[in-house]
Amino acid sequence: MAWGILIIAGLLETVWALAMKASNGFTHPVWTVVTVVAAGVSFWLLGYALKFLPVGSAYAVWTGIGAVGVAIAGVMIFKEPATFLRFGSIGLIVLGIAGLKVSTTGQP
Repeated sequence: MAWGILIIAGLLETVWALAMKASNGFTHPVWTVVTVVAAGVSFWLLGYALKFLPVGSAYAVWTGIGAVGVAIAGVMIFKEPATFLRFGSIGLIVLGIAGLKVSTTGQP
């Protein structure tokens, strides 16, 4: 269950980062509220997951999920370059996330 909560926290990290971009420097109130709420819930869920998971693994996975989500959204939404190197690097982050989970639980 802790891993599921951590995954949700990571997905919310993606939400708040994208909402922060949409807030245009916190000048759009709706997106600013989405940023603050998503960040607050993401941090709270991360904190809860840390009761059950090692901090090094949990933090790296949380950050990795957010990084992968924002990088993919950058390509899809903001038309950032979709290069082989970019997607190869994202793939390495995903492998790292999977490796941390396996090293923590012993199962994929």
